[in-house]
Formats: sequence, C-alpha cells, structure tokens
Amino acid sequence: MRPLTRRQLLALGAVGAGATAAGGAGLWQTTGTRPGSGYTGVEDLTEPQVLASRDRVLELDLTAAPARARIGGQEANVQAFNGSLPGPTLRVRAGDTIRVTMRNGLQAPTNLHVHGLHVSPQGNSDNPFVSIDPGGSFDYEFTLPADHPPGTYWYHPHRHGHVAGQVAAGLYGAIVVEDPDPVPVTRERVLVVSDLSLDADGNLAEVSQMQQMMGREGQIVLVNGQLRPRLRAAPGERERWRIINACPSRYLRLALDGQQLRLLSRDLGRLPVPEDVTEVVLAPGNRVELLVETRDGSSTLTAAPVDRGSMDAMMGGAMGGDNASGGGPVDLLTLAVSGSAGTDPGPVPEGRPLRDLRNEPVTAARTLNFAMGMNANTGMNENMGSGAGMGSMMAFTINGRKFDPERVDETAAAGTVEEWTLTNSSPMDHPIHLHVWPMQIVQDGDRDVTRPTWQDVVNVPARSQVKVRVAFDDFPGRTVFHCHILDHEDQGMMATVQAR
Repeated sequence: MRPLTRRQLLALGAVGAGATAAGGAGLWQTTGTRPGSGYTGVEDLTEPQVLASRDRVLELDLTAAPARARIGGQEANVQAFNGSLPGPTLRVRAGDTIRVTMRNGLQAPTNLHVHGLHVSPQGNSDNPFVSIDPGGSFDYEFTLPADHPPGTYWYHPHRHGHVAGQVAAGLYGAIVVEDPDPVPVTRERVLVVSDLSLDADGNLAEVSQMQQMMGREGQIVLVNGQLRPRLRAAPGERERWRIINACPSRYLRLALDGQQLRLLSRDLGRLPVPEDVTEVVLAPGNRVELLVETRDGSSTLTAAPVDRGSMDAMMGGAMGGDNASGGGPVDLLTLAVSGSAGTDPGPVPEGRPLRDLRNEPVTAARTLNFAMGMNANTGMNENMGSGAGMGSMMAFTINGRKFDPERVDETAAAGTVEEWTLTNSSPMDHPIHLHVWPMQIVQDGDRDVTRPTWQDVVNVPARSQVKVRVAFDDFPGRTVFHCHILDHEDQGMMATVQAR
C-alpha cells in the first residue's frame, strides 16, 4: 500500500459526495425506513419454519434463489433460502448430523457456511472453498461433536466476492444447538436482525463504490424479515430471545427500556450465571441470548448507532468526518406486556463452567494486522476512468496481503493452543471471525479479560488490538478468518489457516 496524494484524496472525496447525493444505502444516515416510501410496521412477529433433527439427523433441501417478500406492506424482490426471509431455523443437538442438499438458483456462484459451528472445515462440511455454480447443487454434511457448545448460530453464503451482496439480499437463517441443561422460560423467540435497501420499484438498490469501501448499511432494518413487528406477553413471564446480527456491516447497540434483561449467552455456550444488562452491542455476525423478565407496559427494542470509525483520518479530512453508522436509534420491534400475571418459571440454573485457555500451555504466538490503504497496483484516476470498483482503489489486507484461496497464510498444529494478537492499524473497527475454532478473549486493548469470554466474532477497534487464544481441537484442515464487515471480506480482508 502507498499513501494517498492530495489529488487522489480530492478524487475520493468526489466519489463520496456522489454517493451521498445518490442517496447511499444508509451510509451517512439510517432512519430504519426509506423516506417517503410508505413502509409500515404493524404486524405481529412471525418466525421462520423450524426444521428439527430426528434420530440424531437433520436432512433438508435448501435452495438459494430470487424471491418475492412483503416488507412493511410493500412488495419487494429479494433473495432467500426456500423462499423465506429468513430461511428455515435449524434445531439440533450436540452429536447430531446435518445433511443439506444446497441448490443454487441465483445468477452468481454461491455456497454455504454454518457460522460458529465447531465442525470439520474439509470436504463437504464447512468448507469455504466450495463453489456452487448457477443451476448447480452440492451435498453438505456437518457432524457436531458430542460436546458441542449449545447456543445460537446461523448460516449464510460464503462464496468469496459475493458474500456481502448475497447476505444483504436476504440469504441467511438461524441454527439453534439445544441446551442440555434447559433454562425454564415461558417461551423462546428467534430474532434475526438484518438490513437492506430497496429502490422505488421494490428491487434491491445498487451499491455505490463508497458503500462497499465503508461497508454497506441498508436503509430498512428488519426483524425476521418484518419491519417493526409486535410481540405480546403477560407480566411476570420470562422469555429467551435468541438475537442474530445478520447485517453485512451494521453494529447493533440494543436496548429494551422498561424490561429487565439478563445476558445468558454471547455467540456460543452459556454464561455460568446470567448477567444483568441494560444494553448489548453486537458486531456483524455476533449473537446474544437474552432473558427478558416481562413487566407491565409497552417497550421498544431499539438499535442505537455505533461509531465504528471512518475514513476521515486516512483521507485527511476529505470525508467530512462522517462515520458509517450515523442517524438516530432504529426501532426494531415493540413488546406489549399486559393482562394477568404469568406463572413464575422458577430460578435459572447455573451453566457449566467455561474452559479457560489461560490455564493451558501456549505452543505458538502470532500477530495479525488488519489494514486498509491505497492499492499499490492501480491508481485512483485510472480506476475512476475505467469504472472499476472502490475495491480496486483500496487495499483491504491482513499482514499486508489480500486474500488468495490458493495460499496457506498460517499453519497451526492440531490439538494445540495458540495466542493471536489481532491488531487493527486502520481508522475503522473490524469484527474478526475465525471459522471452526472459537476464540477466548484474554486482553482487550490494555485491559485484561479476567473471566473466560468466548466468541467467534471479536471486534477489534480502530487503532487498537485484542489478544485471543485459540484451541485447535478436533479437526485438521484449512479454513479462513476474516473481517465480518462483509464488503471488506469480499475485497480481500481474509486469510487462510491450516491445522495439521
């Protein structure tokens, strides 16, 4: 990468101004609906079809294809799994096998990633290097270990170069790994949060070069494919909300004023004791499970903006100081609590102790730098003249290299524990996702994390670093780690790791 010249900065500023004038998809300001669009949100919450394993096996057909959806009272043309937004929810237990016949009804190549599941990265399992051509199909098989952590996971396409567009179009669905120690609740709800932008005809809006560079944020924010749906409950009940951030780039700062919230899980496993919270922040790809203790009244689940950085520092002020999550809070859903008090579900049992890798020997340490800068191979003016995308102008790299599927970037010994220092030298946050093996956070910036904290998406703030430990248990094979701002991944911020 090389530094930007003043001429290039001015040219890039012009691109940004053009994107803003064209009505960028929530890049500078997100209100939750397209101004003047007539979108309404008054429906009761619905949940996708549930497909559950039987006799330790779940078999299903999954087709990715264009679909029609009714969003906020308007017809929209999206992409979906099995015609549903989101796709069906898969419910399994540790030790189960999931067999999926995946069919591609799109006009671009695709594949399937079971995000967060600890399964093999090889062959027809969670293999990110599989590519299914338009009109083709592929038979996947994922076998969960007998001790797989319970939790809320999800699935989505992961074909490099097409991930952001396909997820933004509507291709995602939930996976629930049942808890062997049930939590007494009145009911569970699966809540998949996503965003998208539509044009005046209900078609998916075009994405500008600047949006790709920043990471697209849609103007319409949905829960289970619905705009501001309604939920109802009685006072004194306990609900378990499984929330998935399926947005390609948007961070979610969630709050539900007027209700008591306890954090039960983040990404995987269960906390030994639920924590009282007033808000939680989910980076793209993160999940949380919340226990909602219902109280009389009406409450709104809101997603407040999160400042995830900007290009302003890199561009010498040419961007005008804008960040990628402007605007006010977005109303996601309403919860109306009324009527006679529900039955007390009883105390929440303690969860099982979490493994602590700080007590285990570390066999290797490595530093991984996530960076953004000017592409050294092409000039700004040449790119603008040829109509090339912003990805050609900017380089999104890990340790100075863009993704190459044929290259092995890191090699780990199977069965060992490594310590990774995730360094972010760029002016924007990067949520880092490692396939197959979850990460235990041991240091966040200068702060030591004193209790076991496990995630498979770890946010690394701008100009900062996070230290994690990874146990390369159970599976040999090659997979990837990457920024889960999916436009950044598509433009090269991904690398390979092989355990052997």
